[in-house]
Amino acid sequence: MLIDADLTGVPVLVVGPPELLSPVVRRYARAGAVVTTACTPDEVTPEACAHVAVGVLVGPAATWAGVRSAVLGRCILVTEPVPEPVPELRSDGVPGDARGRVVLVGAGPGGLELLTVAGVRALADADVVLTDRLAEVGDVAALAPGAEVIDVGKRPGHHAVPQEEIERLMVDRALSGLTVVRLKGGDPYVFGRGGEEVAAAVEAGVPVTVVPGVSSAVGVPGAAGIPVTHRGVSHVFTVVSGHVPLAPHQAASLAALGGTVVLLMGMHNLVPLTTALARAGLSPDTPAAVVERGFTPDQRSVVGTLGTLPDLAARAGATSPAVIVVGDVVRQSEVWARRVGAPRAESEQPALGVVG
Repeated sequence: MLIDADLTGVPVLVVGPPELLSPVVRRYARAGAVVTTACTPDEVTPEACAHVAVGVLVGPAATWAGVRSAVLGRCILVTEPVPEPVPELRSDGVPGDARGRVVLVGAGPGGLELLTVAGVRALADADVVLTDRLAEVGDVAALAPGAEVIDVGKRPGHHAVPQEEIERLMVDRALSGLTVVRLKGGDPYVFGRGGEEVAAAVEAGVPVTVVPGVSSAVGVPGAAGIPVTHRGVSHVFTVVSGHVPLAPHQAASLAALGGTVVLLMGMHNLVPLTTALARAGLSPDTPAAVVERGFTPDQRSVVGTLGTLPDLAARAGATSPAVIVVGDVVRQSEVWARRVGAPRAESEQPALGVVG
């Protein structure tokens, strides 16, 4: 259960089997509550409930004889379901309750509002958060009160914390019994190396789950009013890593497929990417756009065509993080209609420019 209230100084009694109480106690303590526990029905006495403001019945405690009636009427009553069971033993024989877990959380393309409810709940439960540069959700410490927050973000050409070290930190903290949230921009499985991190946790025998996030491949173009699909215009879109230039056969396949091409992490390769697509047969007049810093106050779009976009982006000083969109869907967007110097009536020859 997500606790987003300030419970500073509020006396809370958490009731339930001892093996289920730790995460619940942790959540209430992080919210500022003064927490006491009762692990058997006999411990729920009038004295134990005398000054309690909130009673929390965890799992089977809600059905323990006499417990509900002992708490009810004295304080606010909350019930929590049984959490997912933890296997009793790892392959190395360490008891299950000595083992933590890993949760990969997609933070979306920017802003707290695009973080899912499941992601917020995972952060509230975290003991450790390994966060990326692109996981821009605001104050992580406030979302994960009391957790250790470690910045392991990568920047173009500069990986201060190598991927192997990220996976080691993640696994080691979990093996010590902590809940580790790996907070990643966009979706963990869309060019986020989420598969590698899941594999590292599985190899170490650590329970791991993945909370999906809104991918920047869809969300950022949408923030600029660009639909990646549009009836009668494009019924297919392809998401491509722009980290390296396109090979000729890859560009040819994209040009032949048609629809919309979304390029992520491609600003430093914008010229070779657009050149490869044009050489593969995609018309230089195909509408194209760069959307920078989506969902931030500094978001802006550079709008042109496949042939003109590199020069326009260079003149505008466009940089990462940005999403490149190529296809007729760009023509459907609000930013297309607001291009600098665009005529009042839409014409076949596009006007070009930068839209803030």
